[in-house]
Amino acid sequence: MKTRTIAAFILIALAAALPAQAAFKLPAPEKIQLKNGIVVYYLRTTETSIVSFRLMLRGAGSAQEPAALEGVASLTAELLQKGTATMGADAVAEAVDFMGARLGVNAGEEMVTLSADSLSEHFPRLLAIAADCLTGPAFSADEFQKAVKTRLDSLKAVKDSPGAAVRSYFAKAYYGAHPLGHLSNGTEESLAKMTLADVQAYFKAYYGPAKAVAAVVGDIDRAALVKLLNAALGKWKGAKVPVTALPPLPQPRGIKLLLVDKPDATQAYWILGAPGYALGDSVTPAAAVMNTLFGGRFTSWLMTELRIKRGLTYGANSSFAAFSSGGTFTASSYTKNDKIGEMLQIVFDLLKKARTEGFTAEEVTSSRNYIQGQFPPTLETNASKAGAYAHLAFFGLGFDYYDRYLAGIQGTDPKAAQAAAIKLLPSDGYVLVIVGKSAEIKAQLDKFGTWTVKKITDPGF
Repeated sequence: MKTRTIAAFILIALAAALPAQAAFKLPAPEKIQLKNGIVVYYLRTTETSIVSFRLMLRGAGSAQEPAALEGVASLTAELLQKGTATMGADAVAEAVDFMGARLGVNAGEEMVTLSADSLSEHFPRLLAIAADCLTGPAFSADEFQKAVKTRLDSLKAVKDSPGAAVRSYFAKAYYGAHPLGHLSNGTEESLAKMTLADVQAYFKAYYGPAKAVAAVVGDIDRAALVKLLNAALGKWKGAKVPVTALPPLPQPRGIKLLLVDKPDATQAYWILGAPGYALGDSVTPAAAVMNTLFGGRFTSWLMTELRIKRGLTYGANSSFAAFSSGGTFTASSYTKNDKIGEMLQIVFDLLKKARTEGFTAEEVTSSRNYIQGQFPPTLETNASKAGAYAHLAFFGLGFDYYDRYLAGIQGTDPKAAQAAAIKLLPSDGYVLVIVGKSAEIKAQLDKFGTWTVKKITDPGF
């Protein structure tokens, strides 16, 4: 789930923050094709001396991993940074640190992303190290064992924190056997059986240039960049294993209620989820306007009713996660054990109100202005531009996506916002997961339906 924020939210978050009347416009990048076919999108900027590189690799994310090896995608990405045939893990870390640079590899659901940022003068060295990690990782047995132990310890710690645990339980309850239900850190069962050979096999099967797209933004000459890229990545061959398309996302039928009993919990944490929309869906702008009002900002309906008016919680929110073949809507919060029934009733009442009554013209105008006024400073950086180019190209959305999105925001009226609420805010067909002390909260929950009860001490999620 952690990587979902990187893979699924970045495009929508960046787009939703751009003001319609902003002077900024994402410049169209140049297209460079390397000797081995990798397409790189390039923009020369001279405002700073930073150069940013992003490479997204289709099919190496968690959606491709075998269910029995849950977590192998994330583990493989982590170990890429732990040494190569020519440099040990410490040497890689020290070299990057010495340059004041950043280098990271992260596995999302539908891709792996390599990120590298440095001053222009250090970029040739950083790119060489990044390419070495990507194409020739050492996969040290010691680093593998350390990474597995860290993950096993992390899984134990998750169950000590209901706020963290509820996310894992929700992923399993909502997605089930679907690949999006894979936990990035794996499970105790999958990690116990995973071997270094499994990681090596996953790398061999899914890492190669055939499914890669990249972007470079910064103060670097095009001719010099082409030479550097071809030297670092031009000879990379790798595997050409076909990538399995992400299956359609689950469509919950009826209501699924799961209560995870944590006897020492003093607060109850919950997540409610329902079907959303796919990346690029035409409902995206109206959904953003609607969700901003419902649970997407501090002055949203959820925060106003649950925190400001009633003092039931410090935080409540709702959001959409969009993928290539579908998406999800989620709302979440927490409260004291004796208030969970009251809180959930308010949430269901607000969901009904949004669908049946909609939003006022003043509210919709406020939401549009909020979205258009939240111009993120990060979008002005070379790193965020490189990430945007790679992401837009990866999902085939087009470099004019932001312009089209903002036109949609500007054109969203109360009728369109309510239509989005009717389509996307559930009355049934949802999954609700709660982690809390069953002895104190179960009686409050019975009016909402029949609950499946698990013990948090039971193996897995």
